[in-house]
Amino acid sequence: MKWDSAAITAVVTGPLPHGRAELDALRHEVDLVEVRADLAGAVDPAWLRDRFDGRLVYCLRSRDQGGEFDGSAEARHTRLLAAAEHYDVVDLEAEHDLVPELLNRIPARQRRISWHGSAAEHGVLHERFDRMAATDAGLYLLTVDVSRAEQALAPLRFLHAAGRSDVTAFGTGAAGFWSRLLAPRLGAPVVFGGLADNSIALPTVEQLVGDYGFPQLRPLHTVYGIIGRSVLKSVSPRVHNTGYRTLDIPALYLPFQVEDFGSFWSEVAESGLAELGFPLRAATVVSPHKEAALASARTTSPAARRSGSANSLVQREKSWCADTSNSPAISRALDRFEVAVSGRKAAVIGCGGAGRAAALALADCGADPVLVNRDPRRGRAVAEKLGFGFTPLESFRADGYSVLVHATPVTDRVPFRPFELPDDAVVVDMVYTSEETAVVTAARDRGLAVVDGWDVLLADAGCQFHFMTGRHIPTEQTRALLHAARIARRERSRHR
Repeated sequence: MKWDSAAITAVVTGPLPHGRAELDALRHEVDLVEVRADLAGAVDPAWLRDRFDGRLVYCLRSRDQGGEFDGSAEARHTRLLAAAEHYDVVDLEAEHDLVPELLNRIPARQRRISWHGSAAEHGVLHERFDRMAATDAGLYLLTVDVSRAEQALAPLRFLHAAGRSDVTAFGTGAAGFWSRLLAPRLGAPVVFGGLADNSIALPTVEQLVGDYGFPQLRPLHTVYGIIGRSVLKSVSPRVHNTGYRTLDIPALYLPFQVEDFGSFWSEVAESGLAELGFPLRAATVVSPHKEAALASARTTSPAARRSGSANSLVQREKSWCADTSNSPAISRALDRFEVAVSGRKAAVIGCGGAGRAAALALADCGADPVLVNRDPRRGRAVAEKLGFGFTPLESFRADGYSVLVHATPVTDRVPFRPFELPDDAVVVDMVYTSEETAVVTAARDRGLAVVDGWDVLLADAGCQFHFMTGRHIPTEQTRALLHAARIARRERSRHR
């Protein structure tokens, strides 16, 4: 069975936006608006109906089901019956609400029957659903609170086996984020999004539309993704998925929030996704899994071997190849700004995967790189392995270096003295944030040429895209997307 669209449900967990532009945009993007009354409190359904054309859903999630409502059964039933007078759909919890008092007064078409459990209970999903399905409803919802990305396979496997168009199942929490996005491909008729950034690992409606192309479900043959410890706010899904849509590539790029790379790789990447019909063919790998990614591959590129880490894994002829886009991305970013580095002395601050790749790229371009690191022991060991010079950060002086690459996660301070750099120096910052980093601000104030993290990201995205698909990313489109993402992040951070 194939599905070509999924209804977007906007979940209200707090105060609603009052700006007319925000509400008008929401009116055209969502099919249902769900009020989480246990979180949002009292919301006037008449006010909602004046602003939204779709159906309204009322949900009063109990504490033992992952919500905040902890009142008596009598109080709960009173609120649900009152909601049934004004809402199109009322969520009935399988654990509490399938009683004659409610079922006799809330018709089947108005019911959504839900169950929310822990990963330890995922083995009972089929049994749980059979009991739920004994009561007629318009939609059945089963969610599993997961702590590891591979645990989210269980609800997706259940959904795949169910083969129904009136049930959805996925993993919740940051580790289950990816399964929400894949569930509609397995028959789930709805996908849930928040109205704004929140703390419950829920994609926003804006992300669903802009990053993942909902409500449309394009043909899908392959999954790609980004694997790391903190990837849910990455702009990579928007960049890659927009490119796929533009070039008509039947793929979907997902964020996998992963703590243990080995178990994820063996259970999800190498088998689980393929069992669902959507094999993983390539992935971007970010901190802290780059070294593990290198070790997992059968073949490795010279750049990945030399740097000792990989940020790209691509399946070629049924085996995995590790590569790094950091090195070519640095070279491309410098070329775009027409920065010639041959013959220059260069300092690279940070000896992680990105720093090592940057130093190798500079050396390949004819520069003379030196590694700089806060931890002298680690930094010296890395420098010796790569054949470069080393200077401890505490004794580093920037004079004499006309190329400086900052490759640490630090954003709020400058780990060198900008006034020491020569006037013709260029500073490359590999970190991208909504506001300018302290390094970029200091370099611009000094009047130096700057390649910031967003410039590097644009080049890196192009390399990653080509690694994965063999196609060239639409560069101007990607540049515009990254510019818009930067502005949007800046606006959100200023309004918090």
